[in-house]
Amino acid sequence: MADQEDEELQMALRMSLQSSPPEAKRSKQREIAEESVEARNRRLQRELMASAAEKRIRAAAATAPGNKTVSPGKPVCAREESRNESVPMAITTATVAKEEMSLPQLEKGRVLGCGEELSSVDAEQLFLMVFGSCVSKDVLAQWSNQGIRFSSDPETCMGLVQHEGGPCGVLATIQAYVLKYLLFFLDDFGKVKVNNPLYNLDQKKVYGSSNAASNNFASFTEDIKARALVHSMVEILFLCGSGKRAVIATIEVQCHDVEGSEADQNEMLAKALEGLSIASASDLQKILRVNTYSIQATAMHHLMEVLPVFQNRMGAMLFLISALLSRGLESVQDDRDDPSLPLVTAPFGHASQEIVNLLICGQAVPNVFDGRMDLGGGMFLKGIPMTPEIGFLSLLESLNLCKVGQHLKCPRWPIWVVGSESHYTVLFALDPAVQEENELEERESRIRRAFDAQDQSGGGGFISVEGFHQVLREMNINFPSERLDNLCSSGFIVWSEFWQALLDLDKGLGGLKDSSGLMGKKQFDLYHFNGIAKSVSNGTSAGGESPLQRPRLCKLSVVVPPRWTQEEFLADVVSSSSNDSSTRETGIVELNQPPQPPQHAPLVDCIRTRWPRAICSWIGDAPSIV
Repeated sequence: MADQEDEELQMALRMSLQSSPPEAKRSKQREIAEESVEARNRRLQRELMASAAEKRIRAAAATAPGNKTVSPGKPVCAREESRNESVPMAITTATVAKEEMSLPQLEKGRVLGCGEELSSVDAEQLFLMVFGSCVSKDVLAQWSNQGIRFSSDPETCMGLVQHEGGPCGVLATIQAYVLKYLLFFLDDFGKVKVNNPLYNLDQKKVYGSSNAASNNFASFTEDIKARALVHSMVEILFLCGSGKRAVIATIEVQCHDVEGSEADQNEMLAKALEGLSIASASDLQKILRVNTYSIQATAMHHLMEVLPVFQNRMGAMLFLISALLSRGLESVQDDRDDPSLPLVTAPFGHASQEIVNLLICGQAVPNVFDGRMDLGGGMFLKGIPMTPEIGFLSLLESLNLCKVGQHLKCPRWPIWVVGSESHYTVLFALDPAVQEENELEERESRIRRAFDAQDQSGGGGFISVEGFHQVLREMNINFPSERLDNLCSSGFIVWSEFWQALLDLDKGLGGLKDSSGLMGKKQFDLYHFNGIAKSVSNGTSAGGESPLQRPRLCKLSVVVPPRWTQEEFLADVVSSSSNDSSTRETGIVELNQPPQPPQHAPLVDCIRTRWPRAICSWIGDAPSIV
């Protein structure tokens, strides 16, 4: 009898050490009256070991890569997380019990989006924060019917397609991150982590001009694009959660008989979501399910599993909600200058700048300048706190209605969300070297940063005489007394006048004048992607009658002339009428080579906020930012 008990005890020990153990086995209990003291002690010891084995079985089942459990830890609602974001998640008995109950259901069918409900208080706060109290049915429809899906068009298959107006700010920002992975980390998705110092290096140290990405966008497989999308979404959510957590908000959908093609599964999922609507905070509480993760790999595994929910209806809205909950509702309100306004702007339901900034830099700040702007009296405006992975350019800056800071103009990777008055699109380059600065550009950038640090006009581009003298001292700039008095005569100094004076001032005195004229002229290609369906030239639908509607991808050739004086630059542009196409692939062109005949579109004005004096041209339809 003792030998049998020893054998069962050894079995329990072996089971507790297995990576995928079988069901734990317990021996039958004997009548206590028949047991000796020694036998009773052995029985108790054996049952303790079996209990330990079962606990290890549960832990292994909860963390196994192929398992369909919802979370390795207890799902925490956003309200609880916002109280203490740094508290790590813990696996509790209640969590294990919940996972054990849901696991058989997942094996029989597929339950997508399991998790906890939001409290009524959180649901109310979230709905009012996003839509306000007077949202129209049209705006709710726009945000409730936009999934996160790639275009089926071969020429634009790397891009997310937009069917409804409104959520473009969410889609364009996700698109920018997806391009980062597809273009620069295609062979190494697993090494890219939020706040990993390896990828926080200057881009010149990571990629040289010989490491440009391929423009064969049609070569990306559906699996590669899906993985890039999941990596992008998880990176953004952890960025919003300060690198500590990501909250994934989904809708619980139970799907049976999931056998069949991907199209069949998508159709079945679409039918399951067909009757759902969000018109109030109570609707949000009823259908929303949230899970919180502190480990990126686990969040990625879960997001890949529920990706079909994000690809179908409400995907854009669900991701926005996930980002807001990852940041924490109270933290979002603290980021904003005016928390009383909804994040989705009336009357057309566009994503506000706060939404775009949240997804770019992890904070829902409303401005695009660098850092904070002190207004005095303890008041300040909040801008972009650091250099993000992807950047932002604005048409409004070309109209002198805002000032985009260097953090957004010079991101870590050459990818920018482009904002117009009513739409967001994406601009990108295949070669990180387009952001490399030569000696004069670096000098100008340092001077501009010093100038902006003294600019208290809200991005108006002018500073006081006192601030001007501070810039001259910091940058070791020595203007002749006559020129200095002329610049200060009006009582304030405008950047454009200061910049022109620097071009006329010799380098030896701290200026930018370069007698050779060779510094600064370069040529490169940019690509512009507009995800909303547009009519394209020479394209017809299958019936051959109506124009073909699809996302637009446009390649632009960009030439940035050297830093001549403004008069010489304008004279050169007017006299230019031809271009040698053989130099299009080089980074720098010869001085005596005339630029390509310039073309103009609103996008060119955006590009010139990043590369002043840039001359752009393209083939076919003009790129559209609306």
